[in-house]
Amino acid sequence: MKNVDIIMNMRFSLDNQFTDGKFENSQFNDNQVRLEIKGKIHDKVYFRFRDRYTKTTSPGSRDNLSRSTDMAYIGVQVSPKTQINLGKMSADWGGYEFDLNPIDILQYNDILEYADNFLTGVGVIHQISKNHSIGIQALNSRTGNFEEIYQGTIPQGIEKSKLPKAIVTNWRGSFFDGKFQTIYSYSYFHEAKNRGMNYVSLGNMYANRNFTLMYDFKYSHEGLDRKRLVTTMLGGGVPENETAYTAQDVSYLEHWIRAEYKINPKWNLSLTLMSSDASGKNILNDNSGYHHLRTAYGVIPSVQFAPFKDLNLKFFVSYVGRWCQHSDYAKQVLGQKDYNTGRLSIGFIAPLWIL
Repeated sequence: MKNVDIIMNMRFSLDNQFTDGKFENSQFNDNQVRLEIKGKIHDKVYFRFRDRYTKTTSPGSRDNLSRSTDMAYIGVQVSPKTQINLGKMSADWGGYEFDLNPIDILQYNDILEYADNFLTGVGVIHQISKNHSIGIQALNSRTGNFEEIYQGTIPQGIEKSKLPKAIVTNWRGSFFDGKFQTIYSYSYFHEAKNRGMNYVSLGNMYANRNFTLMYDFKYSHEGLDRKRLVTTMLGGGVPENETAYTAQDVSYLEHWIRAEYKINPKWNLSLTLMSSDASGKNILNDNSGYHHLRTAYGVIPSVQFAPFKDLNLKFFVSYVGRWCQHSDYAKQVLGQKDYNTGRLSIGFIAPLWIL
């Protein structure tokens, strides 16, 4: 067991919810509880397992694994610089929003919030040099079957893929003695015939002494709307509605910025800013044209206090503010309305190292 770690990743808080500036409710939440077990079981074999106790445990119809399981894979070191991973793993998206421990993300931006981020397949990681590595993964494109994901809302003439796979490529770089780092990726998902998804994520980080600045750019063009945000605006996703259908040719473009400043070993400040744009082409008919539909903004200031020198336990106070603004087209044609939400949270964050 000396080469095995057991970690309980937790985030607990008292959450106070607001909608359009009006107080809605207050409740205690176990926001994150993820048990992680990882380590070496052989000189060249590594394993990692992580299960989330705050998510449904029903098995995925594609991979036959509980939806609550983030990762369950082995890694085999085939050479000093090359490792092959097999099983359910995190899709190797670029960007630091996804690279951080989930307990440290108080609210994800839309793309990651509504994506299948943990998929089953095979991945290869190769260390090109001390400061650069590349990776490629071949994964199931989703955890559920086609019919389960789209729930009878597929437009006529769309033929599901017989090979629903995803290819994820990744490059990680480090420059200037690690002060500037990058995580870039490009992914392609084959969902249906002539209806794929292209996803680009570019993560950049500058870190120097007590200050860290991260910036992610993300763009997803989807032949079929996997995030379902545009589809929801059209009334899709409701099997009882005979006119409901999944939107096609939609795009999501995002910016995510996080700044952290460590005042001293016990006090840390952070500020996250994010935006997400949703657009669609010919979403009502073949000739309706291209339209920007909405922009969602987010701001998350947070103060953290770590009282123990030898334990990574942080108490925090944060506010998560979200504003959703719709275009004139979305308001006038689709009947959408602007709104905002807020969440004031007080609690703790801790990756508890049990063993």
